[in-house]
Amino acid sequence: MDTPELILQQRRRDVDSRVESLNAGMAALRVDRAADSADDEHDPEGVTLSAEWSRLEGLREAALVERAEIDAALSRVGDGTYGVCEDCGRGIPSGRLDARPTATRCVDCAARAESRR
Repeated sequence: MDTPELILQQRRRDVDSRVESLNAGMAALRVDRAADSADDEHDPEGVTLSAEWSRLEGLREAALVERAEIDAALSRVGDGTYGVCEDCGRGIPSGRLDARPTATRCVDCAARAESRR
């Protein structure tokens, strides 16, 4: 069975790969936007370059947030607090950590935090 650190490191590599791919897609869009012939406003079959840019930027921002959460979880592994609820101090159930390795709260505290929103 993989350790939390190995699982998080693999997820970090996956996110880094996704960010690289999104950055490449955005770079290609920059080239298309600069081209005089890229008349996306009149293409009834395609998405506008601006809409595609917004979509890619949204995905990129989400990946960067995910990477920050992974880095924070790796830090908790390093300092021995991984798997401990930041609110109540109890252990986070392993099933929750399997589903969401970056979790910072146990199920009860996460539900309470969500209901306060």
